[in-house]
Amino acid sequence: MDPPQSRYLIKSVVRASKVLSAFRSPGEVLCLRDVAERTGFNRAMCFRFVYTLSKCGFLEKAGENQYRLISEKSPNRRFRIGYGYQEQGSSFQRAVLSGLTLAAQRASIELVVLDKRYNSKDALHKADQLVREQVDVVIEFQTDQAVAAALTSKYVEKNIPIIAIDNPHPGAVYFGANNYEAGLIAGQHLGRWARAHWEGAVDQVLLLDVSKTGWVVQDRLRGTLEGLKQMLDSPGQPPVITLDGDGQFGTVWEAVRRHLRGVKGSRVLVAAANDSSALGALRAFEEAGRRTHCVVVSHDAAPEVRKELREPRTRLIGSVAFFPEKYGEGLIRLASDILARKAVPPACFVRHTLITPENVDHFYPNDQFLAGSY
Repeated sequence: MDPPQSRYLIKSVVRASKVLSAFRSPGEVLCLRDVAERTGFNRAMCFRFVYTLSKCGFLEKAGENQYRLISEKSPNRRFRIGYGYQEQGSSFQRAVLSGLTLAAQRASIELVVLDKRYNSKDALHKADQLVREQVDVVIEFQTDQAVAAALTSKYVEKNIPIIAIDNPHPGAVYFGANNYEAGLIAGQHLGRWARAHWEGAVDQVLLLDVSKTGWVVQDRLRGTLEGLKQMLDSPGQPPVITLDGDGQFGTVWEAVRRHLRGVKGSRVLVAAANDSSALGALRAFEEAGRRTHCVVVSHDAAPEVRKELREPRTRLIGSVAFFPEKYGEGLIRLASDILARKAVPPACFVRHTLITPENVDHFYPNDQFLAGSY
């Protein structure tokens, strides 16, 4: 190593290094006086150094004239974020992955992507793989509530922070929909339509559940029922039937087909947990020659549903959008805050907007150019 008097040394860098060394741990908070005492520099010089180092990402303000290290590692180190998701081929998942990949590239963060099948054994195997990859943060997008606790325990054991998308996991920061609020929006819209077109007289409410997600989607459907109740406000509430179609188009289609064989009512309100369920129900009503006997609301506002919303005679009157194409920016921002040891809320909710036949072109004017890209 060069001696202190070497002509190759840059004195300002040496002094900056000494200021950083004054902090003995990332969590230690020092005021300017503390830094001056530990370095031997005067307070004016210390202020210039800590101000510059905070602008460069080495320090952060922790109060009036107080600072702490952001990380033990250099901020120029390229962080690694692990992303585990269940490959279903849905447009929602593709939009999340695409946005996350782009946001990671912009932030110079390495994204380690692992997909997994829809079973607990494979999910746990992939978690072990992300641990071996020595990622700094894990983002999990899987909806099987039964495996959530076992999955996150693997990361907690290795002190790897976790972000869970759209399905809360024990010990993870939640990022995604406020499901009850989203359901409330859908239910109120469904109720307003029934009041305007059927004078509030409804024969049946059909809920399309995805039971494997646990209370997550059930919160969505509970909100829908509450929104309906607020809008209809009738002494005798219509009967509510719940069908579990696993969130899959074909399964829902078959389940609703069977259900319609024993239903004579001509005014059925359908609330679907996701878009695939909504489209499956619509096709079942059409196949039975009862297209006008139902109206449907949904969640996600995926491209295939936005296409349906543009059909002149559709009975799909709305879908609550979560804008998965924008998840990436929020996820990387949240992960960066966690890496910087900043305080983060236990849940970060995305924005919800009801997409209808009347406003779909306003919110998604470029759909015709993006056809085939999902």
